[in-house]
Amino acid sequence: MTRRLLCLILLLSWPAAALAESAPFDLAGPTLTVKVTHAGSTLPVSEVPNLAVGDQLTIRAELPPGQSVHYLLVAAFLRGATNPPPTSWFHKAETWDRKTGGGLTITVPADAQQLLVFLAPQTGGDFATLVNAVRGKPGAFVRASQDLNQASLDRSRLDAFLAAIRAGGPSNPDRLKTVTPLLARSLTIKLNTDCFDKMAELQAACLAQGQDALVLSDGHSASIVEALTNGSTADLAFQLSATPHADFGLYSPYIAAVMDIARLLDSLHTAKYQYIPALATERGERMQLVLNTAPSFHDPLSVLVAALPAIEPPQPPPLSPVDPKATYCAERTDLVLPVDGAPLVYSTGYAHDMTLRLKTKDGHTVDLPVTADAEKGGFVVAAKGFDPAQFGDDVDGTLHGDWGFQSFDGPEFHLQTSRPAPWRLASGDDQALVVGRDDAVRLEGEAADCVESVALVRGAAPPTTLEWKPERPDAIAVTVPLTGESPGVLTLLVKQYGAGDADQVPIKAFAQAGKLDSFTFHAGDASGLLKGTRLDQVTGLTVDGVTFKPGVLSTEHGGDELAMEMVDPAGAEKLPPGAAVTAKVALADGRTPPLKLTVAGPSPSVALIGKSVQPAAAESPIEIRLNGPDEVRQGAVLSFSVRARRPAAFSPQETIEVASADGSASTTLSLSDGLTLEDSRVAVARLDTAKAFGPSAFGPLRYRVIDDGDAGPWQPLATLVRTPALKALKCREAGGCDIEGSNLFLIDQLAGDPSFNRPVKVPEGFPGFTLSVPHPTAGHLYVRLRDDPGVINELWFPAGRRGG
Repeated sequence: MTRRLLCLILLLSWPAAALAESAPFDLAGPTLTVKVTHAGSTLPVSEVPNLAVGDQLTIRAELPPGQSVHYLLVAAFLRGATNPPPTSWFHKAETWDRKTGGGLTITVPADAQQLLVFLAPQTGGDFATLVNAVRGKPGAFVRASQDLNQASLDRSRLDAFLAAIRAGGPSNPDRLKTVTPLLARSLTIKLNTDCFDKMAELQAACLAQGQDALVLSDGHSASIVEALTNGSTADLAFQLSATPHADFGLYSPYIAAVMDIARLLDSLHTAKYQYIPALATERGERMQLVLNTAPSFHDPLSVLVAALPAIEPPQPPPLSPVDPKATYCAERTDLVLPVDGAPLVYSTGYAHDMTLRLKTKDGHTVDLPVTADAEKGGFVVAAKGFDPAQFGDDVDGTLHGDWGFQSFDGPEFHLQTSRPAPWRLASGDDQALVVGRDDAVRLEGEAADCVESVALVRGAAPPTTLEWKPERPDAIAVTVPLTGESPGVLTLLVKQYGAGDADQVPIKAFAQAGKLDSFTFHAGDASGLLKGTRLDQVTGLTVDGVTFKPGVLSTEHGGDELAMEMVDPAGAEKLPPGAAVTAKVALADGRTPPLKLTVAGPSPSVALIGKSVQPAAAESPIEIRLNGPDEVRQGAVLSFSVRARRPAAFSPQETIEVASADGSASTTLSLSDGLTLEDSRVAVARLDTAKAFGPSAFGPLRYRVIDDGDAGPWQPLATLVRTPALKALKCREAGGCDIEGSNLFLIDQLAGDPSFNRPVKVPEGFPGFTLSVPHPTAGHLYVRLRDDPGVINELWFPAGRRGG
């Protein structure tokens, strides 16, 4: 609370000019042209980060032809807060004097540390007044010089950020979302990501709000204008920047600098002069001055104060690659080398004549021009003229250029050139694409960063450009949109920079596969059970070299169950209990998805002892005698007995399931319903087929024992057949007979002899009630039923039921 009260007192007692937001630098002032000559080389001021002893400067003021007030141009060298400069370090020029050109040519003296430029309205004794003011309080002007330099450098970053934000206009939100993160990183600017939640038209304005608070601390800028004074002045400024009005010091570098400038120079005014700070925006030789308050031409007259670069050793930018391990393609036409660590490289011209220096195979060097681009977050390489034949597959390059008058080397980058090796689908991704959704596949080759584009070819349609990204130096990940596509073979075109034709990579899109839930297999069995959905697509299954083929498919509770039968039962020995293995399920479209399982212990099993059939009440006057040992007439009662094998005795929870081969009909017999124990090892089951299955069930029946939810293998039990109701046989004197009855379509064939010479084939779906048949032989006809056509059964005609 005490600290907050102190800050509040300081804020309320501060002069209004000391508040950054109430005194923005937005008034256009005059322009200075400045050139610096060092060791025989001349550069514009915009490319000079620091001055050195012996440098020669040419300084002129650009004033309009109709300038009514004469300005005196004064340059003053400083040498520290406690050491007033000699009078010989002050230089003046009358800007209105056309004979001399109104400019200055001065040389940096030994021991000088700062250089200030004053533009003062002409009055009697104006030069002497300025000299006395500077010599009287050198520390204040030293600090003003430092703050002006710091604020100018920070302002250059802010201006670069705002210019880029406004360049695309307010109606291009996609550009803003792409560009602003790179701008913020390059220029060390605070980015308000909440702005992207606003309407597109408001995003640019939102990003530019609170301009003074956008600039974050930058170690390189601070080191260039490192303070030579400290103590209460600095402490007070930063206390003020910690107030809520100044965002609690979170963005103090720029705010503190402009407040210090305003406070310091405001404290120096006299009855004759007041000093107005001027920030400089540098472009070539020109320094465009901007002011935070309007000049006054009444007493006290306004003197404009601008700072030139400090006189100190050069401090090259501490550039570093964003990703030191990254590899870049030397043949890219839009190659950008991402760097950070020195935002002044992007916002000023201090780093100039920059190149990427490469070594050829024969040891020579090649320099490719590069340009710093804050929007792209690095140095853009002008690769025109790059000849990959001069280099190997891998190339190391170093940023090189001049920082002011001194050359410097930046970070190294690893580059690679395009290679002729073809691209191919990565192992394991050949079954990754499913139609109806967007899927990703990996492509493997050489020089992933040299991939220029990836496109999808669908038949005769024009290629569609796809999104992709490097995953490894030798692999890329490609997103393939397959919504609305049909299963089949497609083609990816991979184009590399500097290469001729694109590589063609065939890929296959599959239909949505069924879900594979589990495969249950018990050691010693000759079959297992696969569960999931759309198991009709399964064509086989392999486990550690043991092959299974599809058996009976059934559907229960919305899911499929598919019996998988071992092709060679001897393979069961290769799958011991407890083995953790992976099954490869073969699908009809060629996919082989994996499915992990653990081989279960031996399954429960029983052995069939015997069976008998109790016929249903006779409904047909003409009897059909079933000759097949496994045939059971639909509606009959089937009794069968079984002996326990695993476990060796029956338990109360064991049941026996009987089902049709296709799984369409099923029933469970338990000790409370249909199952009776003769003793602990033998059980007798009674199955009423009419009650258990209804009138439409037919075909092979199978059974299995279930012990506490663990099911044993299916075993054959009987064949359930349906028979027609035959009423009479009428034979004609001229030959031939007719048989009358219902459900005659249940007959497959009829013949007069058991060898089925010249049989009568019953048409499929026969709806009639009379059927022409051969004349019986010795009072018998022979029939094959449609439910079990492999068995020959007999028709018996009681007396009075055979006419003719």
